[in-house]
Amino acid sequence: QVQLVESGGGLVQAGGSLRLSCAASGSIFMINDMGWYRQAPGQQRELVAIINSGGTTNYVDSVKGRFTISRDNAKNTVYLQMNNLKPADTAVYYCKASVRSRWYDRSYHDYWGQGTQVSVSS
Repeated sequence: QVQLVESGGGLVQAGGSLRLSCAASGSIFMINDMGWYRQAPGQQRELVAIINSGGTTNYVDSVKGRFTISRDNAKNTVYLQMNNLKPADTAVYYCKASVRSRWYDRSYHDYWGQGTQVSVSS
């Protein structure tokens, strides 16, 4: 089994910054994509940013230039640096990792963190 533990959420004023962390642990042989998603009240969960094992990143248009995703493969950890936060960024943020648990596994399985609240006041 694999566990993802997120940290770093909180309340911040518009224009402020937060850094989210998500550490994966458990039965891990290899991690492919790691990503951050968010879900605002009454909204569907959306992809915010994703990074693959080679470091290639992709962002939703609304956060480009403000958010930066990175990862530390040695620590099985993904980060999301969020700058110039806006009230529209308010949501529960979830991390997801695509994990291959054993060397002989042929596929990756997706695991989710429990979510961390990010609230941005105007």
